Amino acid sequence: MSIQQLDGPAATVARAPAGGRYLFGPVVDFLCLGGGTFLVLPVLLLLPVDVYRPSVAAVMMFAAHFINHPHFAHSYQIFYRNFAAKVRGHGYSRGMRIRYIVAGIVVPIGLTAFFAASVLAGDARVLGYGANIMGFFVGWHYVKQGYGMLMVDAVLKKRFFQNTEKKVFLLNSYAVWVLAWLKFNVVAAENAMWGLKYYTFPIPDMAVTIATVAAVATSLMAVWTLAQAWRKNGGSLPYNGVMAYGLSLYLWLLFARVHPLFLLVIPALHSLQYLVVVWRYESNYEKAKPNAQKIPDVKLIGRWIGRQYRLSFGAFVFLGGLLGFLGFWFAPMFLQVVVPYDKGVFGASLFLFIFWIFINVHHYFLDNVMWRKGNPDVQRFLFS
Repeated sequence: MSIQQLDGPAATVARAPAGGRYLFGPVVDFLCLGGGTFLVLPVLLLLPVDVYRPSVAAVMMFAAHFINHPHFAHSYQIFYRNFAAKVRGHGYSRGMRIRYIVAGIVVPIGLTAFFAASVLAGDARVLGYGANIMGFFVGWHYVKQGYGMLMVDAVLKKRFFQNTEKKVFLLNSYAVWVLAWLKFNVVAAENAMWGLKYYTFPIPDMAVTIATVAAVATSLMAVWTLAQAWRKNGGSLPYNGVMAYGLSLYLWLLFARVHPLFLLVIPALHSLQYLVVVWRYESNYEKAKPNAQKIPDVKLIGRWIGRQYRLSFGAFVFLGGLLGFLGFWFAPMFLQVVVPYDKGVFGASLFLFIFWIFINVHHYFLDNVMWRKGNPDVQRFLFS
């Protein structure tokens, strides 16, 4: 996920919810926007890696069914809802309509063509570069989400940043992203995912040095900018947003390899950060419907769930879990059985590899449209 481009213009339109300056509350916001890291990481640092790696990996794979995979599915649910109306321009600018068409139609066609061409050509190496492409977009996704969380919390807390300040934060985000990707290509010359090797690119030492200098310089600029904003706001900042920004850029991305076990947990922490925003958005979306406050006709449902919007929101969450299972497990495993291909070249899990890469990469393009400042849905439902 990423709340990627929400900044000043949205801040001038949006209003913090009456009576509250949080997405769901101080404790939930702190833990889900990144504070859970401070609970999990100290425990992991105490565990012997060789002994607990299989157990932690198994726990996180199980947790993925309820955290990671639904967070991908929710982006599809929101993006393609009323998709025809969005591309026809019902309340959307021409630029936003083009973005919806590119991300919703052009990108998936392009990804499908890439995977199909690689498989038909019998080229496992080219296909393996798809994982590196995913890593490239993962970094972009993490830093833009961290930046977006900072902007969201700034709106909620009414601690707005000037345009020049936001440019510093964005510049730092990109510098850290580039350095992290270059370091990945240097450290991991060759690896594997679902039985398929994925390859990295040769990176000159000079490129890493330049990227390191840029990341350090922009990080210092970001710290100085936050200090200035703190003084301007009378000793106050949107602290949950600052935490989310710092963790997303540094501990979850640039220094993610600080501990092998922590590396396994980071995707769940990132997904929680996404879910708390999406669930806030979807809850407001359901509350805005004409029949939102109606009590369901079925007495048992009405007694236990209450208003219609709660039932609709629960259905959204449930469907996200179901779609996540279908996209990450059922569909690729079904195709493994019914579609013949050269397992000697591509291994026994080709479609798992393709689906996981496809969903990850496409997800970032969807989010880059959904959470932009020019998207009227963000301004209407996220802060209402």
